Amino acid sequence: MLNRLIIASNNAHKISELKSILSDRFDEILSVKDAGIDVEPEETGVTFEENSLIKAQCVKNLKNDCAVIADDSGLMVDALDGAPGVYSARFAGECCNDEANNSKLLALMDGVTDRSAKYVAVVTLIDKDGKIYTGKGEVKGVILNEYQGKGGFGYDPLFLCNELNKTFAEVTADEKNSVSHRARAIKDLLNNLRNA
Repeated sequence: MLNRLIIASNNAHKISELKSILSDRFDEILSVKDAGIDVEPEETGVTFEENSLIKAQCVKNLKNDCAVIADDSGLMVDALDGAPGVYSARFAGECCNDEANNSKLLALMDGVTDRSAKYVAVVTLIDKDGKIYTGKGEVKGVILNEYQGKGGFGYDPLFLCNELNKTFAEVTADEKNSVSHRARAIKDLLNNLRNA
C-alpha cells in the first residue's frame, strides 16, 4: 500500500527508533533531511494529537507524492499534573537540552513520594492520497531520584519502566521497542490502517 515514507522529524533518536520499528513495512524510509526538506514546524498544539498532526501536515504539504509520519511524545508525571507533557522537549526553556530538562524534573520531584509517570506517544500517518491515520501508545513507570544507565535520550535515565524493571537508558533498542510508547503507538496505527 505504502512504499515510500518520510519521517517528519529532525530528532536522530526518534528517526532511528521509527526506522527500526517500521523497516519491514516500507521499501524506503527517509528523514526530512534525507528528503531535502528543511522545516521545523511550530508545535502550537496543546495535545500530542494536535502536534503530531501539525508536523505531519507541514511535511505532507511540501512532499505530496509519498506518505508522511510524525509523532509527538512526552513524559507525563502524575505528581506534576501531567507535566511536562507536550512541553517535554522544552521543559526547561526553548533552547534547553536533556540535561537541563532532567535537572528541572529532579528538582520538582525532590521529596515527592508519588513518583508514578508514563511516556505517551501519538503518531500520525498521512498516506499518499492524503488520508489521515493515528495511533496512540503509552508505557508506565516511575521517576527515579538519580540517573540510571547511559543509553536512551530525553528522560530515559530517570524513567524506570514497570514492565522491564530497568530504565529506558539501561535497555537495548530491541527491549525498548518491545514495550515503548512509540512502538505501541505504531502498533495501534498499523491496526487502524488494517481496519480502514
